[in-house]
Amino acid sequence: MPPIISISQLTKTYASGLIALKAVDLDINRGEIFALLGPNGAGKTTLINIVCGIVNATTGKVLADGHDVVREYRAARSKIGLVPQELTTDAFETVWATVNLSRGLFGCAPNPDHLEKVLHDLSLWDKRHDKIMTLSGGMKRRVMIAKALSHEPEILFLDEPTAGVDVELRRDMWALVRGLREKGVTIILTTHYIEEAEDMADRIGVIHKGELILVEDKSVLMKKLGKKLLTLQLQVPLAAIPPELAEWPLAIKAHGHELEYTFDAKADHTGIASLLRRLADLGIAFTDLHTQQSSLEDIFVSLVSDKPEMRL
Repeated sequence: MPPIISISQLTKTYASGLIALKAVDLDINRGEIFALLGPNGAGKTTLINIVCGIVNATTGKVLADGHDVVREYRAARSKIGLVPQELTTDAFETVWATVNLSRGLFGCAPNPDHLEKVLHDLSLWDKRHDKIMTLSGGMKRRVMIAKALSHEPEILFLDEPTAGVDVELRRDMWALVRGLREKGVTIILTTHYIEEAEDMADRIGVIHKGELILVEDKSVLMKKLGKKLLTLQLQVPLAAIPPELAEWPLAIKAHGHELEYTFDAKADHTGIASLLRRLADLGIAFTDLHTQQSSLEDIFVSLVSDKPEMRL
């Protein structure tokens, strides 16, 4: 099955000379949830805006469900729903009028039943006659999502959709996203809440300084790059790591009550056995130990670090 979005050698250089994107190649599969991660200014929003026809690329090509986003703009845009970072709504219109107008702008026939379902899913039905200007920030964000879904798009872009919104909206939002994915809608999201990407996404893309430095299945990425952490609860706290333990990457935590050891679980020799023997030789006793896998946030930080050894 061909990808629903195909991006080839996409670049963007602004008049100021700022290079926002550097030869980005990316295929997004139909029906997946794809998370695009990167620090501020990495190029996430520029990439999304080019795919959505808001910004013109300098070079390259983008296809949305087989339609060129430049030459076949109307056909491509009809496939896409966008929830931007900024709240851009007509403050003097009602919720219903705003969402209904958005559907009409895409040339779609009226469908009150669909709009009613969208507003119910976003807990907006009781607010349908309220003017946008009277709503809270979280409610305005819900209206933006409703507008993006009004024309029943097959591709939905969520650019920092839960930034600065309440916990209830975040919960409703992700329940809605999961429901859309079950219906075959492709979701592309950017988020600063990396735990959301870890929980929601099928694949992860990391963009840094305009360059797509990694695209990987989430589970494969976690297995490939994730480190494990061994934590020892010490019987007697340590003020400093003894020089005899210098060969192991250790850190003292919890005011000396914990000793942490980071290791590669895939390595032939993790070093745990030799570490425990050395601790016994030194008379350093512990009362408990446990291991945990590093999070996606740990992996993300290592990938966008400027230290060469931390980059792929």
